[in-house]
Amino acid sequence: MPRPSGSPGRGADLAINLRNLVPAPHLRARFAAAQACVLFSATLAPFEFQCDMLGISKSSAWLDVDTPFAADQLTVRVAHEVSTRYRDRASSLTAIVDLMARQVSASPGNYLAFFSSFDYLQQAVDRLEERHPHVTAWSQSRGMSTIERDGFLERFTDDSCGIAFAVLGGAFAEGIDLPGRRLVGAFIATLGLPPPNAANEILRSRMDAAFGEGYAYAYLYPGIQKVIQAAGRVIRTEQDRGVVVLLDDRFGRNDVQRLLPKWWSIEPAGSQRVAGAPNGPRRFVALDRVQAAPTGPNRPMIEL
Repeated sequence: MPRPSGSPGRGADLAINLRNLVPAPHLRARFAAAQACVLFSATLAPFEFQCDMLGISKSSAWLDVDTPFAADQLTVRVAHEVSTRYRDRASSLTAIVDLMARQVSASPGNYLAFFSSFDYLQQAVDRLEERHPHVTAWSQSRGMSTIERDGFLERFTDDSCGIAFAVLGGAFAEGIDLPGRRLVGAFIATLGLPPPNAANEILRSRMDAAFGEGYAYAYLYPGIQKVIQAAGRVIRTEQDRGVVVLLDDRFGRNDVQRLLPKWWSIEPAGSQRVAGAPNGPRRFVALDRVQAAPTGPNRPMIEL
């Protein structure tokens, strides 16, 4: 809408962004008017967070259905030597692409690599091509058409091998199925935390005032939900085997790991197996370290 006459920046346009930060007040009356409601989602957690956001009574029945998958289908690793914090991104790119190249060499197949933004993604692609030109790579681009998205996915075949780069939370982080040898693993180089811009800081302030969990509700929980959705691309059937490599030391924190799926088995430090060789011995190239961290109301914020 246009600015009022005489206001600063005359001639420019204003964009009004109306966001429903907490849908609970609008949904609570609807739930109360119904005889029964069933809410179902693969990411309907943590329970308290969903109750506060959706207006569900905390006395509601809660059923966490067991996954049909077995822990030995998916190797989950934390690269504790890597930091993707904004200040560390440039310095950690080499370690990230070297780890990726070693994994592909040790356990060939198709991998998805998720990054927090297109700019960060492109930096990683450029570094991989510079240091490991033999590794096939292709990437998501801004504003891809349906034909371009289909072309991106068609490169995942049973016989191909390479790394496809995509943005976490984007078109290829959920709602796609690449079973069997079409996809054998994923690298996730971000916690998915929203950027600490003015809008998200306002959201954190509102969440803190309403629930006393501003950081978790505005940043941590939404971010980890995106991580889980992206990791879910790897195991799509009971016959699939694969690997998820979490490329950030913060994934080793207890308060982050408690948000990850219970069926994931994050292997202890010291393992020397290459992650997720789908049809052969499982060996690994990068070690993980589980780092103790406080939980509950006094949980510290995770550095962005």
